Amino acid sequence: MTAGTTAPGAGRTAPAPGGPARRRGPGAGQGAWPLLFVGPLVFGVAVFYLWPILRTAYFSFTEWGVFGGSTWVGFDNYARLVTDPELGRAALNTLAYTAIVLLGVPIALVLAALLNRPGLRGVTLYRTLFFLPYVAMPVAVAQVWKIIYNGDYGILNWALGLVGIEGVYWVSTPGWSLVATAVLGLWLSLGFNIIILSAALRNVPRELYEAASLDGASPARQFLAITVPMVGRSVFFVTVVTVIGGLQLFDLLYALVGTANPVMRETKSLVYLFWEASFPSNEKGYGAAIAIAILVMTACVTAVQFLLQRKWVHDV
Repeated sequence: MTAGTTAPGAGRTAPAPGGPARRRGPGAGQGAWPLLFVGPLVFGVAVFYLWPILRTAYFSFTEWGVFGGSTWVGFDNYARLVTDPELGRAALNTLAYTAIVLLGVPIALVLAALLNRPGLRGVTLYRTLFFLPYVAMPVAVAQVWKIIYNGDYGILNWALGLVGIEGVYWVSTPGWSLVATAVLGLWLSLGFNIIILSAALRNVPRELYEAASLDGASPARQFLAITVPMVGRSVFFVTVVTVIGGLQLFDLLYALVGTANPVMRETKSLVYLFWEASFPSNEKGYGAAIAIAILVMTACVTAVQFLLQRKWVHDV
């Protein structure tokens, strides 16, 4: 460099710490725009979820009169809840229903894997047929299945009679009424589960199956060693959704079994117990306590699922 020339950049001062050249975090300088877009969602969650939960928690410590008005009773509703024999029966019925409906997750995974086979024709039609019951009104579906379950002229007992099995009155027999409701719930959940798992299966590289076939792995071995691990997170998702839906059993039970059915006393769920206390019996404070118990139970079961998923859901 010749004398009298100035090196490029000479005379410039280094930016001070915290100046304009400092790296800015996400959202810096955007003003209120992020809040503008997030605000409606936060407002909706606060108004339609958090506020009802807080009000229900408050009502669980009160007792309501026939014509309105509430009186603070402290923990009386919860003390009654602990000693209520119907609560334990309803909790067991709800858990049994949820356990049966959960069987639909592996069934849906197998069906999704079959629908994902290369070269299969009519896949879109099959997926649509499986998904249609999920979008149908549960009460309307329950009325159709009520005819199928009919003990006198139902198609189920007719089919069993063809193989020499005597059917029962499915919705009027203790024990069987809950099983019949759970089978209907399982059938309704298949469509949603198949769609979610089919989407996950499309992301599994076909090269893995080709390499496994070259190594002599059978289709069953490929399913267990490749398919199940690769869609583990989707299986976990549908499992959580299925459990939460099972713990909220009400509409299918109400429409299929009916309130006038004598077997309902042995078949009622936790949400049905809440409805019965809050509306027909007009014990809104006690019903609110049942609702809080359902909320706590659902949160605990979901937390256990998230803890257990660390053992069987892995990043692949």
